[in-house]
Amino acid sequence: MAESPRTVLVTGANRGIGLELAAQLAARGDRVIAACRETTPELDALARDSRDAVRVERGVEVTSDASVADLASRLAGLTLDVLVLNAGVLHPDALDALDLDGARKQFEVNALGPLRVAKALLPNLREGSKIAIVTSRMGSLADNGSGGMYGYRMSKAAVNMAGVSLARDLHPRGVAVGLLHPGMVATGMTGGNGVPPADAARGLLARIDELDLAATGSFRHANGEALPW
Repeated sequence: MAESPRTVLVTGANRGIGLELAAQLAARGDRVIAACRETTPELDALARDSRDAVRVERGVEVTSDASVADLASRLAGLTLDVLVLNAGVLHPDALDALDLDGARKQFEVNALGPLRVAKALLPNLREGSKIAIVTSRMGSLADNGSGGMYGYRMSKAAVNMAGVSLARDLHPRGVAVGLLHPGMVATGMTGGNGVPPADAARGLLARIDELDLAATGSFRHANGEALPW
């Protein structure tokens, strides 16, 4: 018996991994809410061609309490089966060229943004819902063998901690939380270096599908590998 379509919200769905996640979810029959700050021609085309499977929610700034609250009001009464917190930024830096303003921006988007959205949309989650945070192994303390990238690494370490706390707090409600590293993906954020977004998204969806309360709070690569903290 075929599974009923799920309703999945993806932040940062206008490009890169988020866009590919939205496309693959729609292609397999799920209903997608594509949240983004600004839409793109690619996302508009996906929504147009998806036969109403993709609903674009634009104007979503994850660093703004008011913007996220507005999103929550637009979605009032709608149950989300999966919340994919994918929006993120990367500003490369090094010890001899620290960019503290860039680091603050990365904290706002990469660490506080997912927490802000998760908190605002808690009323939309039910027992059995899932939260997937797209993080990075660059937030791993044990895996840091090269140094540098201060702002990005610190923001991803912070969101990893937020995700584990969410997993503990939401376990009694029956909501599982997964921290997922997509791999080095060839997007605008990485300068086009890495694996194709389609492959990364396919792996992420496999991990989201298998996420349950037994694995809540885990940190995994899209290929299924458990990652060190």
